[in-house]
Amino acid sequence: MKGINQKIEGRHLSKTAYLYIRQSTLRQVQENTESTIRQYALREKLTSLGWDQSLIEVVDCDLGHSAKTAENRDGFQKLVADVANGMAGAVACIEASRLSRSSSDWSRLIEYCAMTDTLLIDADGVYDPNDFNDRLLLGLKGTMSEAELHFLQERMRGGLLNKAKRGELRKPLPIGYLYDECGRIIKDDDIQIREAIELFFRTFCIVGTAHGMVDYYKKKGYKFPHRIHKGFRKGEVVWMNLANSRVLDTLHNPTYAGVYHYGENQTVWTKDGKKSRPAKREDWHVFLKDHHDAYISYEDYERNERILQENTQAWAVKDKKTPPREGSALLQGIVLCGKCGSRMSIRYKQKQKGFIVRQAPVYMCQRRSVESGEKSMPEHCRGKYR
Repeated sequence: MKGINQKIEGRHLSKTAYLYIRQSTLRQVQENTESTIRQYALREKLTSLGWDQSLIEVVDCDLGHSAKTAENRDGFQKLVADVANGMAGAVACIEASRLSRSSSDWSRLIEYCAMTDTLLIDADGVYDPNDFNDRLLLGLKGTMSEAELHFLQERMRGGLLNKAKRGELRKPLPIGYLYDECGRIIKDDDIQIREAIELFFRTFCIVGTAHGMVDYYKKKGYKFPHRIHKGFRKGEVVWMNLANSRVLDTLHNPTYAGVYHYGENQTVWTKDGKKSRPAKREDWHVFLKDHHDAYISYEDYERNERILQENTQAWAVKDKKTPPREGSALLQGIVLCGKCGSRMSIRYKQKQKGFIVRQAPVYMCQRRSVESGEKSMPEHCRGKYR
């Protein structure tokens, strides 16, 4: 294996040496100052290896960004581009994990360094990607860097799950519940909110459908409480018109039946990366009954779930997908509302001109009708096909 001085040649010293500096979070930037100081100190090593100060470029715009992906890391992306264009003589960082914790990004960088004869430098030494032994060592460093991130995440995830299994993990609560000073879930101390929740479940026992609930509340002029979770009004309770989505969210939430649950949404791999997806009930990580005071019994919760399921099945049969029906409309089922993005349905109106009678298609958005019980053909979403 070549010595350090033999690896660094004039063609390397004549090009820019990029010193890459990164911390994973802004909190680390503020608190782990020693790590940042060590990374900046690597500039002195580059100077001792022969690079002129004017040819050392510090890339530190990625402070506060994770290295698990190259996305949103402008500094790393610029560094890779400059290496690929042959502008770099060396890339320096305190350790491989600072550059990347992704094997694909790390391997791509090594490949570009090999093609453009660019050296990699860390606190332990200088590596030539075209040297087999150095390339093997760089591959191991990249693998260990990615594995380290996995181990850290698994340890944190394990502690979080253990806390959730005891019912002690704090998470956002639906309206009607609060945490007390000891972290226990209790009913809201506002009697108006408690009565609104109780009225909601009593009303559903009578009405029996989500859309019927919206109509009932609208006719009676009732409002439903909502707690703001973000922004400068965080924690404030506002009273709003009941929407169809709010009805379904409330009825499907087992918290109101005294159940502590965790894992209803889980991360899955897709072609677009990691995405959060709803999981089946049996796949939830935690489902603890009789955990806290309930607004309804668990039997009533299951009954409500069965009613909603039956309503969904009845609607699916009624609104099942069929081949395009007869009519003069050319865009059946594919026209989207320009205001809300929902699919528009079609109604036909007869128009007579002399002795000729024809059907004129009218595209209608029914989202506001379903969501808030308004007219099925609001003026702002109406459109005609001619």
